Amino acid sequence: MILNSDKYSDECAVAGIYGNHEAANLVYLCLYALQHRGQQGTGIAVSDGETIRAEKHEGLVADVYTRKKLKKLTGKVAIGHNRYPTDGNFASSNLQPIVAELPIGQCALAYNGSLINAFEIRGELIREGAIFSTGTDAETIMHLAAKKLKNKDIVSALSEVMNVVTGAYSMVFMTGSTLIGMRDPNGVRPLALGMMRDGYVLVSETVALDLIDTTFIREIEPGEMVVIDATGIKSYFPFKEKRNPSPCVFEHVYFARPDSMMFGQSVYQVRKAFGRILAKEHPAQADVVIPVPDSGITATMGFSEESGIPMEMGLIRNHYVGRTFIEPTQSIRDFGVRIKLNPVKSVIKGKRIAVVDDSIVRGTTSRKIVKMLRDAGAAEIHMRISSPPTMFPCYYGIDTPTRRELISNTHSEEEVRKYIGADSLGYISLDGMLSALNSKHFCHACFTGEYPIDPALMVGDD
Repeated sequence: MILNSDKYSDECAVAGIYGNHEAANLVYLCLYALQHRGQQGTGIAVSDGETIRAEKHEGLVADVYTRKKLKKLTGKVAIGHNRYPTDGNFASSNLQPIVAELPIGQCALAYNGSLINAFEIRGELIREGAIFSTGTDAETIMHLAAKKLKNKDIVSALSEVMNVVTGAYSMVFMTGSTLIGMRDPNGVRPLALGMMRDGYVLVSETVALDLIDTTFIREIEPGEMVVIDATGIKSYFPFKEKRNPSPCVFEHVYFARPDSMMFGQSVYQVRKAFGRILAKEHPAQADVVIPVPDSGITATMGFSEESGIPMEMGLIRNHYVGRTFIEPTQSIRDFGVRIKLNPVKSVIKGKRIAVVDDSIVRGTTSRKIVKMLRDAGAAEIHMRISSPPTMFPCYYGIDTPTRRELISNTHSEEEVRKYIGADSLGYISLDGMLSALNSKHFCHACFTGEYPIDPALMVGDD
């Protein structure tokens, strides 16, 4: 039983280390900091200059890697991956990094995103004789790299790969002695560069740099390839035409950790700004404002500051919940939500409650939370959402329900309010959200259906 089935599911995480003799251990720590981006499986590949060794297993980072396993992963170049499958399915064969023997020797790839034209490219490669053993876009990219490397150097080959694939991605590629980072030309998926005393780091979020005491240099630019080797860092831009940036707005809404810097801004400060704007656009006559933890906490702080309504932790989250292998009978109502969240009755009973959450996807969890608060004695419940109504699926590396499963796609705001059982419901406006971000150059297709990359050919994974 997956307890966050009414949320957009987390993306994958990538990490890479160059030049440190503890590369595998440092990648492990980065993946630990990025666990929120993928919880179903993890992998690390490391090069000692001659051989690439990998460990890939289902499970959480802290459970998968033992000292004994990490001790085997020796070398100064390493990449890692935490996986969450974007189509909702999981197979251990799809774990990354992908390791393969290419014309230049062993290479490894860890990838986050989704290719729009993966099905077309995969079919063409199969017709040419390629044999696939996984269902991932990462393997498609590796086959493409092998094909392009027949007559070219690694930079030229990967530049051609970036021009062949269409979609949203950030990835780290490793040869025996080189670490390469690549980001899609629209910059949908994030990738950051850091520097330590004896090496460099590529990670999905800056929070991983903090953990290993690494200096944040900058984000990899949209459409950029960075190559890190013994000569230092070189930057390449394989695309002839520069595209308009369209980073994923949901990173700031929900995915990224609040202690990360994302697309040039503090996630923490942006979410507080969401809350302040939400309070202005949809004030609530309430005695107390409470977050739906954890993702709603920062926006609730902003809502409380702007409205003057005191903030309390009226819902307490059990942080040790992952999967349960048994579920009791219907005599325990709303078990899936109750095992994860529990109301503090002394905060709620007899009070008018404003509840702040980051999003409503299917609406089932919000409905159960409202009922839980009613049962705890809330006099009124005013639901406030720090993102606009989620009406369209994502095709860029996020596991989302189909359009018909998104409640705001098939129901009006008033119908959603009635369904979840709240006394009132208010969403931040798109204009309000973008004003908090100080930019209109974000992908907000999940709210508007305006896709920056045409998803017409979309049949992909990962």
